[in-house]
Amino acid sequence: MKRQVIGILMLMVLAVPVLSQTAEKKVLVYTKFGKGFVHNCVQACADAVVEIGKTNGFAVEVSNDPAKFTDENLSQYSVLVFDNTNNELFDTEAQKKALQKYIRSGGGLVGIHSASGGMRKWDWYAKLIGAKFLIHPPVQPLTITVVDRDHPSTAFLPETWQWLKDECYFHKDFSKDLRILLSVNVSTLKPQPNTNFEALAKGKSVPITWCHEFDGGRIWYTALGHAPEHFSDPTFRKHILGGIQWAMKKTGDVK
Repeated sequence: MKRQVIGILMLMVLAVPVLSQTAEKKVLVYTKFGKGFVHNCVQACADAVVEIGKTNGFAVEVSNDPAKFTDENLSQYSVLVFDNTNNELFDTEAQKKALQKYIRSGGGLVGIHSASGGMRKWDWYAKLIGAKFLIHPPVQPLTITVVDRDHPSTAFLPETWQWLKDECYFHKDFSKDLRILLSVNVSTLKPQPNTNFEALAKGKSVPITWCHEFDGGRIWYTALGHAPEHFSDPTFRKHILGGIQWAMKKTGDVK
C-alpha cells in the first residue's frame, strides 16, 4: 500500500512541469489613448473580450498602462487587442520598440475601430494596422459585403450583413498585402455634406475589416465597434473572437 502511495506522489511531482508547459493562452487588452476624441465604448469592448476569453479558453488582462510594453512583459501574451486606442499610445521610444520586437517575434495584434487612428506620425504602426484613418460619414446602419468567408471572423456571416448604426471608416495608405474580409459599398452610404466620398474611396467599396502578416506577426483589424451596445451583440462578439483566434496562430499558418 505504501509503495502505491509513493508511486502516485512521484507521478504527481513529475506532472507539474508538464502542466506548466500547457498554460492557458493570455491576451492583453490595451485601452490607452492620447489627447483627442475618446470613444465611450472602450470599457464595453474590454468587458466583452474578457467574457469571450472566459468561454473560449484564454485569459484576458486589461490595462491602459504603457509601462506594460517591455520585452519581458509582452512575451507572456499570445495576442494584444488595441481597444479603440487613438492618437499617442506610448510614453517612450523603448515602449514602441518593445511592440516592434513583440510583432517581429511572431506576436499577434487585433485592432478595434479607432485603433487605426493611433500613432499617426509613426509609419511602421500604420503599416502594422494596415492603413491610416481618414474620415467617416455620419453614424448610420451599414450594409456590409462579406468579401472573404474563408476566415474564422467571417465564415458564419451571410453574404450581406445588415449591421447596426456605426461609423464607416474611410482609410488611406493601405498596405498592399491586406486580405480584405468585409467592405461597404459607397453608394449605400448617406454622405457627409460637402464631402465627396466617392473620390475618397477611390473605388466603389470601402474596406472595413482585413488581416495580414506583417514583420513576422499576424494582424487583424475591424473598423466596426463605435458604440457600447455593439459589444453585447453575439454576432459581433463572434467576429472579434475569430479575429483573435486567427491572430493567435503563427505566421505562415493556413488561413
